Amino acid sequence: MNFLDKYNIQIKDKKLLATALTHSSYSNEHNTDNYERLEFLGDAVLQLITSEYFYKKYDYQEGELSKIRASFVCEEALAQYAKDVGIDKHIRVGNGQKDNINNTIIADTFESVLGAIYLDQGFLVAKKYALEVLSPYVLEHHVFLGDYKSKLQEMVQTGKKSLEYKLISETGPSHDKTFVFEVVIDGIVYGRGKGKSKKEAEQKAAYNALQKNTLVGDNDVFKKY
Repeated sequence: MNFLDKYNIQIKDKKLLATALTHSSYSNEHNTDNYERLEFLGDAVLQLITSEYFYKKYDYQEGELSKIRASFVCEEALAQYAKDVGIDKHIRVGNGQKDNINNTIIADTFESVLGAIYLDQGFLVAKKYALEVLSPYVLEHHVFLGDYKSKLQEMVQTGKKSLEYKLISETGPSHDKTFVFEVVIDGIVYGRGKGKSKKEAEQKAAYNALQKNTLVGDNDVFKKY
């Protein structure tokens, strides 16, 4: 498990790192510890790291800082960070869970690994690692999947526009469907998205709409970050 090598981190306690990668389904089958306690710790460490980071970076009031922080520590964000690091390839799950290593599990392990780094290497190493993974997304003004619809809704409400999502197509067998949605604002189609669930397709349609300069103009939601 050398996925931390590129961050110049060498975990001394290999058992601790193994625990950080162990889902409860695996621990139940093999009578070993799982990552839940480390996830609890890692979540607290990440909250402190990101709170300090955004406090220093932006001169916003508490409510706005909370919104920004939430958008970069949501499940979709944490799962993406874990995939960037390569954590997802090392998660240990039980036999019944092997075909369902979902984003919730992947996101959890980003926090549990951070908790392990904190215990083994200390806060400064944990902070450097977390910001090395997270800050590029902040600097490029990335908006994670869970935020696209809410960001678009926020803009539409500001401009007093009507917004709706229309299902354009639904294809494939019942166990493997693909959905296509369009987002319509004041009767005009501004975006289209395709996904394996209706929620994913709607979110991608909202993201597509947010990229339209004709919509965002001077009120580009990304500029506030």
